[in-house]
Amino acid sequence: MKNIICVIAAVLLVTSCNKKVEVKQEEKVGSYAKFGDSISPDGAISKEDLLTKYTSLKPTDTLEIKVASKIVDVCQKKGCWMNVDLGSGKTALVRFKDYGFFVPKNASESEVILHGKAFVEVTPISDLKEYAKDAGKSQAAIDSIVAPETNYSFMADGVLIKK
Repeated sequence: MKNIICVIAAVLLVTSCNKKVEVKQEEKVGSYAKFGDSISPDGAISKEDLLTKYTSLKPTDTLEIKVASKIVDVCQKKGCWMNVDLGSGKTALVRFKDYGFFVPKNASESEVILHGKAFVEVTPISDLKEYAKDAGKSQAAIDSIVAPETNYSFMADGVLIKK
């Protein structure tokens, strides 16, 4: 079931990378490259602290926060999204406010500081089954979907990537 959702999420993210947007140039802040709005490395919480906060968020909640983590992977088409490590095998999908900036496609495994809004998205069973059907999955695979999926997301307005 997780594989189905990962494939669907990847397809949606790749297709979202086709938008034409004027991209702001990278700036430097100390030993970091800055993308998006002004941000400093001071005051960032740990990825483990963010994971704890995510577990207490309801789907309608948002939390404005600054967090330090490590980039797991980046959109290889334009750098228009990335996944960051939350510890304990969990990740958060990071998108960029107003599609106003991108990060380097080779930023995987880099240390990162993000500022923005953390939130939880829940995909209902009916949507998961529809995605599975659209992906051409067998009826048995579709019938095996019995629970909604919860995903951690982050809308970043400023990003620092360690050089």
